[in-house]
Amino acid sequence: MEATGTDEVDKLKTKFVSAWNNMKYNEDKLLPARSGCTIKDHVIAGNVEEFRKDFISRIWLTYREEFPQLEGSALTTDCGWGCTLRTGQMLLAQGLVLHFLGRAWTWPDALNIENSDSESWTSNTVKKFTASFEASLSGERELKTPTISLKETIGRYSDDREKQNEIYHRKIISWFGDSPLTLFGLHQLIECGKKSGKKAGDWYGPAVVAHILRKAVEEARHPDLQGITIYVAQDCTVYSSDVIDKQCASMAPDNTDDKAVIILVPVRLGGERTNADYLDFVKGILSLEYCVGIIGGKPKQSYYFAGFQDDSLIYMDPHYCQSFVDVSIKDFPLETFHCPSPKKMSFRKMDPSCTIGFYCRNVQDFKRASEEITKMLKSSSKEKYPLFTFVNAHSRDYDFTSTTTNKEDLFSEDEKKRLNRFSTEEFVLL
Repeated sequence: MEATGTDEVDKLKTKFVSAWNNMKYNEDKLLPARSGCTIKDHVIAGNVEEFRKDFISRIWLTYREEFPQLEGSALTTDCGWGCTLRTGQMLLAQGLVLHFLGRAWTWPDALNIENSDSESWTSNTVKKFTASFEASLSGERELKTPTISLKETIGRYSDDREKQNEIYHRKIISWFGDSPLTLFGLHQLIECGKKSGKKAGDWYGPAVVAHILRKAVEEARHPDLQGITIYVAQDCTVYSSDVIDKQCASMAPDNTDDKAVIILVPVRLGGERTNADYLDFVKGILSLEYCVGIIGGKPKQSYYFAGFQDDSLIYMDPHYCQSFVDVSIKDFPLETFHCPSPKKMSFRKMDPSCTIGFYCRNVQDFKRASEEITKMLKSSSKEKYPLFTFVNAHSRDYDFTSTTTNKEDLFSEDEKKRLNRFSTEEFVLL
């Protein structure tokens, strides 16, 4: 029995080393320190430290293992199938960061995160996987303790505003923890997907994830989240009247404030391959202050695109399997929720199917955004028609159904028909 276990470990080590070499020598190199790059809502030209701080401050959500079992399955990990759900989580998390913390916020501890390069990061992952597998064979399980506690973190901040920001930073991350009780964790997203026939272990495409995120936010009853909603475009059309209706809807009769909105637009940037003519469009989108990123990737892998450098896209990669973190603990560690190193990918490798996200704080912000995005769409489009459009009307005026008719179903019948046309967009299992 021991010999068998040793053989299995050796085989696993060989597979991991092979995967390491594939990553080490592929073209997805880390972002170089020179030359400017665009991320978030501003251009950082040559200021590497400011870029790193901005990038690392984004919430990074990756594969996890050893979390509570997903209902209806024996799965305790999403390795190999949950990458698009993870990139969807990252986009939503960025929207919530803008909503609660503002565009100027950066995590004060960002530059304290180890700046691992591709080789050291991947080799560390190989060692971790191997150690985890060996421990599972011997029935042992490593117990990790937090390295940065909430008390220590809060104590370093000089004013109440910084302390409040750190509380919200930690709260946002906790909403994405891998537990059945968290609002936007994998368990909840899988539950939302079940209502349309999806289950744990299935693959999910960018358009389907957009609707799952919408449903998850609609079902969230946390008081802090009553001031934000999600709208998903229909047939590459954003119906402005529908968006404003969602923003003005209030659960409290005495609340007259309009809501913030995250607009998700599923699009295709070509047929079987991405059309190179859309490069300027993607760069223009990522340059807009309203953009919160793109759920996309390349065939077989989903990435969260957060910016660009020249003709390459800067992304956060969910394909690192990390250990489960119990976010219900007051001082749970934050380090594994922030990516120490950006990566980039040639635009030519991008899968044509993606979902673009925008954040607008209120109705006036949405109106300004729709005007700016429309101008950008017209200026970057080499075709007769833009990739998507804003229409000052309700979807019902065009014989579409803007809301689901069955509370137990994730999509309306019209939405299901439209999503069937995205059948070639889905990312296959790794």
